[in-house]
Amino acid sequence: MNTVIVGTQWGDEGKGKIIDILSADSDYIVRYQGGNNAGHTVVVDDKEYIFHLIPSGILHKGKICCLGNGVVVDPAVLIKEIESLSKSGIEIDTRLKISGLVHVILPYHKILDQLRETKRKYRIGTTGRGIGPCYADKINRCGIRMIDLLNESVFKDKLRDNLNEKNEIFKKVFGHHGFKFSRIYDEYLRYGKIFSRYICNISGLLRKAIKNKKDILFEGAQGTFLDIDFGTYPFVTSSSTISAGACIGTGVSVSAIDRVVGVAKAYTTRVGEGPFPTEFEPAFAEAIRAKGSEFGATTGRPRRCGWFDSVMVKESILLNGITELAIMKMDVLSGLKRIKICTAYKYKGKIFKEFPYDLEVITRAKPVYKEINGWSKTLALPRSYNQLPAGARDYISLLEDLLQTKITIISVGSGRLDTIFLD
Repeated sequence: MNTVIVGTQWGDEGKGKIIDILSADSDYIVRYQGGNNAGHTVVVDDKEYIFHLIPSGILHKGKICCLGNGVVVDPAVLIKEIESLSKSGIEIDTRLKISGLVHVILPYHKILDQLRETKRKYRIGTTGRGIGPCYADKINRCGIRMIDLLNESVFKDKLRDNLNEKNEIFKKVFGHHGFKFSRIYDEYLRYGKIFSRYICNISGLLRKAIKNKKDILFEGAQGTFLDIDFGTYPFVTSSSTISAGACIGTGVSVSAIDRVVGVAKAYTTRVGEGPFPTEFEPAFAEAIRAKGSEFGATTGRPRRCGWFDSVMVKESILLNGITELAIMKMDVLSGLKRIKICTAYKYKGKIFKEFPYDLEVITRAKPVYKEINGWSKTLALPRSYNQLPAGARDYISLLEDLLQTKITIISVGSGRLDTIFLD
């Protein structure tokens, strides 16, 4: 079976844990978009692993982990991640595969990312990792790919051409001294030699796997509402985070996808700027943030927190063709007397039950809530649905009714065992 895992909110939903669990029954785990501007945190035997680029399925022995063409890679970050996993005794060399069509983040991408943010009136809260400028070069047809690093003459011509243009921009627009050709050229040729053992035709590899009836798990970064097209634009990432991106970012046919698993927190979080209709008041947000350890795995930035928004998750279900849902961090809501769920937005006297893409509406709308009783009992120990407190079961039941989608996984903690399977 070929499965896509997708976040239904603004990322940070807990996809890493679900990917880790489902990887056990998969032969290939494939990252299809994004870069090191997002991370997956996985806890195994009380040890925490943080992944930025390599699929977390690498923790399972014998699994093949791939970076598809839709990913952008900072070579230094990937090398550091490989070295860290190797030191932990995890075998990498025969199991990591990288598409030669992956675009490479260069030093000027990162600096440009940071400088542009200082010029904007509407700051988007970029991580400054160079992700957006790298994707922009890809679309502008001047990007440098992994396969280019293996061909000295091609890389030399592309890099020189890029620096001729970009150094002019850096000097005249930003007052920056620009970049020297030789330093970048030598450094990235060395990266090419290091990665040459991993580079291959990922789409061809996956087509053979499908033909041989292997199970493939496709994972993305971020979440649906950070999608470049369908997210809360312009406060979004630079790639297609929705399930359709799995095909674009790997070269696998749409007809090969069998199911789509959506991942949602039992509440809502987002990092950076942008609208957030159900956001908590500061004091309550701080309490939930502390209880849920809501800090970015990649940047360490505190996440904004709010109530579950069924309007946006319903839209995610439709956009992604989600067949089942995993609800994460139910334990964080323990101890609350009352819990709210947003069922609609209200703006200028109009009720919106479908997600409005108008930035003004999303930014200024007031949420319409349905309230239910919470539960005081901790969720640290339940291993079955019937062991959950009545209030927690009522919450799950209400979510299923509102979203009209089956919930098959409930997470009540960070460890693999802190997971309830309903199907």
